[in-house]
Amino acid sequence: MALAALLLASCGTWAQAQSLEPRSYSALPVGMNFLGVGYSHSSGGVTFDPSVPVTDAHIRTDTEALAYVRSLGLWSKSAKFDVVVPVVSLAGSAYLDGERKTRDIAGLGDPAFRFSLNFFGAPALNLAQFRDFRQDLIVGASLRVTAPWGQYDDTRIVNIGTNRWSFKPELGASQALGAWICDMYAAATFYTANQQFLKTGTTQQDPLYSLQGHVVRNFPRGVWAAADATYYWGGRTTVNGRRTDTLQANSRFGLTVALPLNRRNSIKLYAGTGVSSRTHSNFNDMGIAWQYRWGAGL
Repeated sequence: MALAALLLASCGTWAQAQSLEPRSYSALPVGMNFLGVGYSHSSGGVTFDPSVPVTDAHIRTDTEALAYVRSLGLWSKSAKFDVVVPVVSLAGSAYLDGERKTRDIAGLGDPAFRFSLNFFGAPALNLAQFRDFRQDLIVGASLRVTAPWGQYDDTRIVNIGTNRWSFKPELGASQALGAWICDMYAAATFYTANQQFLKTGTTQQDPLYSLQGHVVRNFPRGVWAAADATYYWGGRTTVNGRRTDTLQANSRFGLTVALPLNRRNSIKLYAGTGVSSRTHSNFNDMGIAWQYRWGAGL
């Protein structure tokens, strides 16, 4: 199950549109709950919020996140709802209009809410029925909504919160091949305007498109590992009516490992790297998450 990957990928507010989340469309028994706590560290030459028109940015973030997932049954199909709330510590610097800006702050990040529905290959099953379920091809869709409730200072260029809503519809497919699972997702993220950019300014970001793939290997006793990759493009920003040179065409790669501890508890580890074509720089992130599950007669 991808709760820990969800936690780790959502820890940095800037990462939500480019997150790496293996097994997002895996089937779950109806009525199961997951509670998770995660920590991630990110650093490198990228902007904290990809819509911010800055250059030569070097940002370090340390993020703790709390997540909850509930599996559902709708129209005889498996579904789930999840919410992630991050708390972020940020430090770094960047250039805006040739002037160096620095920032060192901690606070609440933008929370994210997502609903997912598997409309093919993953029927709604109780725990007893689920024990006999064997995955073949699963096709599903999701919608993630990020709320502008994170900490935001309209006098600063780099912030934890983004002061805008985002909406990310996604289509995903997951194919099992023996002990292997191949995932592929396609998504687009749409943004509302930030009308408090440096107090009186307005920023508007074009949609950010992404393709994401994972190759998952299942091992005995519930252990699994995934090689992760995503490519995203678009997202050019308009500031006060002027189009900026912020078109993105970037990639990320990562590795996720899941280690069950017992029937209810598990730990997941994540490490990744990315390349920003616009800033010609690299960034790295790593993290760990613990999750506890209950319900569905477990």
